[in-house]
Amino acid sequence: MNRVLIPATLDLPPPVREPQGSIAQWTGETMGTTWAVRAVLARGQDGGGLEAGIRAVLDEVIAQMSNWSEISDLSRFNRADASAWVTLPEDCFTVLQAALDTARDSGGAYDPSAGPLVDLWGFGPAGKRHTAPTADDVARARQHCGWQRIEIDPSARRARQPGGLSLDFCAIAKGFAVDAVSRYLLAQGVPHHLVEIGGELRGQGLKPDGMPWWIELESPSASATAAGGIRRTLVALLGLSIATSGDYRRYFEHDGRRYAHTIDPRTGYPAAHALASVTVLHRECMMADALSTALTVLGPEAGITFATRQGLAARFLVRTPHGFDERVTPAFAAMQT
Repeated sequence: MNRVLIPATLDLPPPVREPQGSIAQWTGETMGTTWAVRAVLARGQDGGGLEAGIRAVLDEVIAQMSNWSEISDLSRFNRADASAWVTLPEDCFTVLQAALDTARDSGGAYDPSAGPLVDLWGFGPAGKRHTAPTADDVARARQHCGWQRIEIDPSARRARQPGGLSLDFCAIAKGFAVDAVSRYLLAQGVPHHLVEIGGELRGQGLKPDGMPWWIELESPSASATAAGGIRRTLVALLGLSIATSGDYRRYFEHDGRRYAHTIDPRTGYPAAHALASVTVLHRECMMADALSTALTVLGPEAGITFATRQGLAARFLVRTPHGFDERVTPAFAAMQT
């Protein structure tokens, strides 16, 4: 039997009148992955104009926050001289503040300045690698990290470059972009929509048939549910976002060891524990994105303790000799019907 999750506090949308609404869908590529939007359009709404607007929103996120682009505002900060204050656009500064808050709350399990380590392990703009770096390499890269070194001035929307520090928003910018597209659609009078970027989603309103946007929670493999006794789980995205972080998406193997793309900034090495994936349900996709990364780094024990203390709705899938063990927080369990 399927398990169904309903938000504890429903974000009730305006009513949908089926004869006056139809679903339009647009897709594309952004931030090294794919995006898709489904929206209920009233008769006469300009789908072409909405698609152009969505693409403009995504392009602006890249222009501000991509560390793969040399001309982005983030790259401008990364190149700044030591002690220089860099003024950032509003959205970029908002993401930086959220990233620093998450870093502080998680004790550095999430660190937006871990870019040099991500690069070193072959998961950033520097390109892939197939052998593990040396301990000296890791130590040198860590000298260019440290979220505590970043000073911010909210009144002027600026941040101080301490010298040689490199910000990386890969674990939060996609979530922010999902939220940004959703906000754009709401501002355009499209309250019923589903936005997805690279597997991270946000749903608002209802479909024309009056049903919510139903999403199945991601698992590490097609056989995970059957093998580990994990039930198929459907979530009603009513003003809710989902992000999943797992060690099965990007990794390389060297000398019989598996190195996943989730780097623990506190050690400089990929997280090494039995946790296969973490799914976070949150009102903001930006926060679900960052928190799923933090919880993956923290691991099954410290992660579920942190998530419970923060009141997060989260699901942890842990590898065992007999398959996958599912652990959920009280906030997640409260959504089950």
